[in-house]
Amino acid sequence: MRAFRRSSRSSRRPPLAFAAAAGVHLGALAGGAEPVARATKPVLMPLLAEYVLRRGGPRTLALALLFGCAGDTLLQATGELPFLLGMGAFAAGHACYLALFARHGDRHGDRNGGRQGDRGAGRRLAAGYAAVWAGTTALLWPGLPAGLRPPVAFYGLLLTATAFGAVRTGRRAAAGGALFLLSDGLIASGLAGRPQPPAPQFWIMLTYLGAQFLLAEGVLKAAADSTEGARRRPDPLRVPDVVRQFFTAARASTMP
Repeated sequence: MRAFRRSSRSSRRPPLAFAAAAGVHLGALAGGAEPVARATKPVLMPLLAEYVLRRGGPRTLALALLFGCAGDTLLQATGELPFLLGMGAFAAGHACYLALFARHGDRHGDRNGGRQGDRGAGRRLAAGYAAVWAGTTALLWPGLPAGLRPPVAFYGLLLTATAFGAVRTGRRAAAGGALFLLSDGLIASGLAGRPQPPAPQFWIMLTYLGAQFLLAEGVLKAAADSTEGARRRPDPLRVPDVVRQFFTAARASTMP
């Protein structure tokens, strides 16, 4: 834990390289400079991962971001197979985030019943996120290509679980999870032929970059704030109770 804190104090500089690359990328999207946008997209997450490691952050967090890089790169290709592979890479990143929430989450709630009725609030929040997933899936399902319907629905479930689990890791992570939902929701609505905002790629990337940055900052803060979180070594497949609540609520939302 001391090593983490020393590293954090000595690396307080903001992620300038990531911010600069993100600015160039977004500017290219806004200005229609597609070659520049394509060239800068694969470097964004590695630069953010470098910042995480420089801060002494968890390697699992850097791995989540690198899975994002793989997804970003694959989604630049055309065709159903690259899209599925890219979605799989992002799904692996979400699995990393869930492992991080298992380790560093639940710090801002109470484990023993909840200071403010936390268990009941968690169930209500789970039901709300589950309803968002079920409603969005039902809305987009008819317009999605037949071969993409089941994987998109499953990915949406995992993405929504990440957004829900992020709530217990602090406000920054919660905001990042919500932005990730919005970003990928724009992608899915485009696939389903739903109306899109002007320059949709700009808004997709703006919300995505904000999501990844806020998730990274949220996990970094949670890890630095908790000595117990830095010492524990949980099973990477362990999912916190709040995420189990989400999957229970999601299953209930699909029942007649």
